[in-house]
This record gives sequence, C-alpha cells and structure tokens, in this order.
Amino acid sequence: MNRTIKIFLLILLISIELAAQSLLQSGPMVGYSAMREVSLWVQTNSSAKVKIAYWNVNDTQKKFFTDEITTEKENGFAAKLIADNIEPGQSYNYELFINGKKVKRNYELKFKTQKLWQWREDPPIIKFAAGSCAYVNETVYDRPGEPYGNNYEVFTSIYKHKPEFMLWLGDNSYLREVDWDSWSGIVKRFTHTRSLPELQPLFGSVHNYAIWDDHDFGPNDSDRGFWNKEKTLEAFKLFWPNPSYGIYGEPGITTFFQWGDIDFFLLDDRYYKSPNYRKTGEQTILGDEQIKWLIDNLSYSKAPFKVIAVGGQFLNPNPGGENFSTYPEERQKILDLIHQNNIESVIFLTGDVHRTELTKMVRDGAYPLYDITTSPMTAGPSKVYPNDWRVDGTVFTQRNYSIFEVTGQRKDRTLKCTVYDTNGKELWNIIINEKGLKYSK
Repeated sequence: MNRTIKIFLLILLISIELAAQSLLQSGPMVGYSAMREVSLWVQTNSSAKVKIAYWNVNDTQKKFFTDEITTEKENGFAAKLIADNIEPGQSYNYELFINGKKVKRNYELKFKTQKLWQWREDPPIIKFAAGSCAYVNETVYDRPGEPYGNNYEVFTSIYKHKPEFMLWLGDNSYLREVDWDSWSGIVKRFTHTRSLPELQPLFGSVHNYAIWDDHDFGPNDSDRGFWNKEKTLEAFKLFWPNPSYGIYGEPGITTFFQWGDIDFFLLDDRYYKSPNYRKTGEQTILGDEQIKWLIDNLSYSKAPFKVIAVGGQFLNPNPGGENFSTYPEERQKILDLIHQNNIESVIFLTGDVHRTELTKMVRDGAYPLYDITTSPMTAGPSKVYPNDWRVDGTVFTQRNYSIFEVTGQRKDRTLKCTVYDTNGKELWNIIINEKGLKYSK
C-alpha cells in the first residue's frame, strides 16, 4: 500500500469518527441502577444508530453490548439503553457508539450495580447529591433584563464530590412561554437544558433519578388542568431513565428506588394537583391513590431512612406559595397516617422555593420529622419567607446543592447532610442517627 492510499484511508477514518462525534447532542447519561441491570441514556441531533459497550473494571478484555437503537425525531432523538449482562456490586466502564463508531469523551464513563449485601454483611456506605431548580439561559426566549440563570459551575462542584447518584428534585428544566404549548417546544427546551456542557461529566458517571415540579411540568404553578400535561409527561419519560413512571397503571412520575438499605419514594406533585384558586371540591396535591401508595409502602419499608422526595415543601407550617400547608387537609391526613401506622424513619427532601433550609417538626409522643429543602442550583435565588419551624442557621438564599452520606453498621445508621455553595464551600450540615427517628417502646 503506497503512502497516498494510507493518508487517504487515515483521512477517511478520521472523517467517519468526526461525523459520529458530531451526531451526539447530549449524554451519555447513567440512569437507575439495579443488581441485574443499569439504564443508560443518550441523545443525538438527527436519526442515528446508538449502542453502548461496557465491561467490568476488573476484566477489561470481556466486553458486552446493549441492544442497538435507532433514534427518531418523534422521540426527540433520545434513546434509553439497558446494560443487562452485569453482576451485583460491580463497577463498569462503558463507551458510546454512534452508527458503529466510538464517540470519545474527555471524562470517565462509568456505572455501578447495586450490591448484594443482605444476609451477608452490613449495608454499604452511601453517598448521593441532591438539588433542584436548574435554569439554563437562552436569551432570545428569556425575560428581558438580568439573566435568571447563572453559576453553571455548580455541576462541576457536585461532580468533584463523586456521589454515587444524583436526585433531581424538580424544576430540572424551565419551560418558557414559547415551549409548553407544543411537542416541538417541549423537546427543544428539555434538549437545551440537557446539552449544557457543565452537565456532561456528571451525567457520564453519576446515576440520575428525578421528580418534576411546575416548570418541567408546564407553566408556573401549573396543576392537573394543564391541557398539555400528557406531552410533558411523555418528555419526562424520554429524558429521565427512572425505574418506572406512575402507579396502579395510572399516569404520572411517581416511582420508588432503593440504594443500599435506604428507600426513596419519589412523588408527583403536579399531575393530580387541584388548582390553587379553585374554591370547590377537594383540595389536593398528591391525591388519594398516591397517598394510599405512599402509606402502604412506607408501612412495608424496613429502611433506617425512608426518604420522601417531592417538589414543594411539606413541613413548613406557614402557608405560602405552593407548599403543603396551603393544602392543610391533605397535609394533615398524611401526617396522621404516618403517626397512626407507627411509621418510623421518615425524612422529607424537597426543593422549589429557591432557598435552602432545614425544617424540624417536633411531635408529641413521636420522633421529630425533618424536611431538608435544597434549592436552587442555577435558577434565580429568592428571599427569606416565613417558616416557624426553620432550624436556626440553616437558611441560605443563594445557589447551592446538598451532599448526603449514610454510614454505620446495620441498626445504627447515620445520615449526614451537608449543604455547599456553588463553589463547594460548606455552609452547614446536620447529622441524624436512625435511632432518633423511632417511636418510644
């Protein structure tokens, strides 16, 4: 083979690789993790064939592949891929192929499977991140004036902590007036947010779970009456590879997952929510079926911490905005059911209000309830609003995020929540032992 042909073939190969690279819109992203499978996600900018190769970090010579999927315009060119040739408690590297060509990333692509620790050893150490309200500016469609979003480096700060997973607490993308009245607009907004460069390393090696709130469901403060909610639900399901969506065969984003020995209950505060200003009918945020599902599963759970993730603040006793105290009958119903069923170990994890704070509810004859609110990550900060049960020194009104660590032996587990500012400076922390979330015997 002469030199000219070699150069031609090299140029051709480089051109093919660059063509594959140029087809990648966002991702790849790691979704839920189970013992026998892991979900992965990727988005292209036009129709293409995508698949992922993966291998155990301790056996780099033996590679497995997901099924190959062709991305389509009607699905936002997004694809969910399943790695199912895996074993519990293992770490895997992976690589993305588009149209048969490997797409290189300048950061590690990695996922892990849940560990089979039950009946064998103490539960594992757990580390995860949480945050809400991620606004990414797009000037031509934003309100005039000072940009509402900023400090995207917060995602780099989160990534540096190397959490095992990230829990997105709603308003993960902000639909604008130009977006929410069409499928094209909804997909464009989700795509625009998902394509932020600062997000890509975090997506590549940190497992992601999500709930929604009003801005990724529809207009500000939107409710069950929003006429296009089936489309925003469809988009949520396309862009967030959660374990499931909805309960009892009914639509919504409600789901559950377990990480180690911790149970997470991800609630839907929009699809069944009654309008804020409706005067007749039952005032509800979750609705009877979702409450029934929640109490049933909380009662069954033996987890040392049962984390209820929902968009709006639950415990704040001061009605305001869209917190649960604005819907007092439903809020009290849930509190009563938790108490009447002797459900222990409950912690609420919320977002929405563009400030971070810790709310503590002291109860007669019962352990205290905590609501850890963490907000915003990149959206505009808020001012301080009333909260009679706020723990002193925990309110923070600038952009931030939270890192959670669960450590200790079985039956003596400790949860530590640390709040950080955009640049990773520690603001405050709280340490809760599972023994402090029990009813007196």
